[in-house]
Amino acid sequence: MIPILSKLSKRFMSQKPSPFKRFLYKKIDFSAQIIGIVGGRGSGKTTLMHQYAKSSKYKSSQILYISCDHPSVIHENIYEIADDFYTHGGKLLLLDEIHKIKDFSAHIKAIYDFTDLQVLFSGSSAMNITHEIGDLSRRALIYSMPVLSFREYLSLKNIAHFKAYTLEEIVTSHEDIVVDIIADVKPLEHFGDYLEYGAYPFFKEGIGSYSDRLLKVVNTTIDSDLASIFSINYEKLDALKKVLYMLCSTTPYEVNKSKLSASAGVAWSTLSKYLDYMQKGSLLNIIRGSKGHKTINTPNKILLNNPNLFGVLCAKADIGAIRESYLVSQLLTDHQVHYHHQGDFLVDEKIILEVGGRSKDTRQIKDLQNAYLVVDDIESGYDNVIPLWLFGFMY
Repeated sequence: MIPILSKLSKRFMSQKPSPFKRFLYKKIDFSAQIIGIVGGRGSGKTTLMHQYAKSSKYKSSQILYISCDHPSVIHENIYEIADDFYTHGGKLLLLDEIHKIKDFSAHIKAIYDFTDLQVLFSGSSAMNITHEIGDLSRRALIYSMPVLSFREYLSLKNIAHFKAYTLEEIVTSHEDIVVDIIADVKPLEHFGDYLEYGAYPFFKEGIGSYSDRLLKVVNTTIDSDLASIFSINYEKLDALKKVLYMLCSTTPYEVNKSKLSASAGVAWSTLSKYLDYMQKGSLLNIIRGSKGHKTINTPNKILLNNPNLFGVLCAKADIGAIRESYLVSQLLTDHQVHYHHQGDFLVDEKIILEVGGRSKDTRQIKDLQNAYLVVDDIESGYDNVIPLWLFGFMY
């Protein structure tokens, strides 16, 4: 065992666990031998791993935590470390930021085949986990960690604690649900704060430093994670950042491929790959047409992954883009979202959502079935008019 790894692991295990658990914690089957958690940087993957380790049946001496981006690990053989740990009575191996290890899938397979260690690993959402671990994907359980929901934000700040609602419950019973919620909290009093700094759990470490931390998340995701996973040349990374800067101040209408390519300074064929990389890296959400739409393979809308990104990427964000970014970020955890030619979005091929401010009316969707107007800056709705904030209660 490399002494520094043992020292860092003991330090990790000596920390007190966070009392707040992400919604994903309850969904994970911790009886599995191989468990993977993928998601964007700063979403709380390491915290979840720590919470499980502290609550598990294993002694601290039987648990080894390895941060795979630590300098002492880069040139080491993870399987050999795991085998040595197992030989000396190890039971639980935590591998954080596993995408930093070259050919990590081979190490995971060897650990699975030749030891009885339980392995819990985390990695970038940009990894194609199923492809990387091949046959092992049938035995491994992989979970995705999105940004905080508005409901989770209220809970983490200890403002109020609520159960989650399904999308079906929200569109059919939103008036009753809102009555229950506003009995305990005024959602609009906190919704603006969530849009500004509530999507990542590290706001608890200080709101004053939040923007700097989030900008570091963006830069590290592009310069380190995406660059290494997709072998992007360093001089091309600026093109990815230019796209982010442009999107944050652009009204979210249909994509203009030539304009976007010109702004980034690369051909559309290249830019489309970069957009895909950034979506996988939890920086963007690309919305395409559904199966019956003529442009199914062309992105119709490109949105920043969550509303907090606007504050660190541009001086003056477009409010329409912020609203749509928020709604899509909350929906994509459990639903398919496509572009709709009359409304804004088609969810699960059956629910049409049109997004706007309080002055928006239902004329655009009045002749459509199962269509709803999602309105910002209202506390409660009526009929097929639903407050935007309520969609943050789905997980």
